[in-house]
Amino acid sequence: MKNTLHVVITGASSGIGLALVKQYLVTGYKISCCARNIEGLLQEFGSNPMAFCAIADVSIEVDCKQFIEQAIVKNGEIDILINNAGISMRAMFDGIDLKVMHQLMNINYWGAVHCTYYALPSIKKTKGVICSTSSIAGYRGLPARSGYSSSKFALQGFMESLRTELLHSGVHVMWVSPGFTASNIRNVAINAQGNAQGETPLQEDKLMSAEQCANIMIAAIANRKRTVVMTSQGKLTVWINKLLPSLADKLVFNHFAKEADNPLKK
Repeated sequence: MKNTLHVVITGASSGIGLALVKQYLVTGYKISCCARNIEGLLQEFGSNPMAFCAIADVSIEVDCKQFIEQAIVKNGEIDILINNAGISMRAMFDGIDLKVMHQLMNINYWGAVHCTYYALPSIKKTKGVICSTSSIAGYRGLPARSGYSSSKFALQGFMESLRTELLHSGVHVMWVSPGFTASNIRNVAINAQGNAQGETPLQEDKLMSAEQCANIMIAAIANRKRTVVMTSQGKLTVWINKLLPSLADKLVFNHFAKEADNPLKK
């Protein structure tokens, strides 16, 4: 049995991904991480012998293939894969450029599919864990975030199918759904034209920190949880949507209509 486990993390240059890498390194794991911003990764972890940093755009299949192959050469077979790379949006569907929908699906859904596909043979050998970072938007469609919700619904469907296929393989498949987290994902969320918003309408000081989120994820992975919905607001939203979907429509609309400069109109 290996003395040191190997964790692969995508989207690691900021937010939850960055917090995951830091906390896994502190506990002595070998880390392979990637992001489109390689400068940020190298600045944080370039001098750490336990960390392998790579540049990769997860929406590009060949990038994912090369990253996974390099990670295995560098750090050995994969024990944990965390599909964390993601991007958000804020725009009404009837006013967007359709490239926005494609971009969300390419990163949030296809990015996880690409990395999982190339990592799976290795993870089967270790009987490891595949974990994806999803969202409450994967359970309940959110207004002005149609592309984001669609990508997270697709992600959860993929993970559930894969979990069932691998039921007797020893591989554990799971996803976690943070609530609103103080992470960079909203600051780089894209607008109707696919450009970065550059700001968030939420009060960051009232949100769960990326470090708190990472702690919950790491514990859930270690205990091989099925799924994790992190906040009480998120859990309530999931259950109301199951039991009283019409009420959920109204509550979700009214919640997001309170956002600063919201695009919703009654």
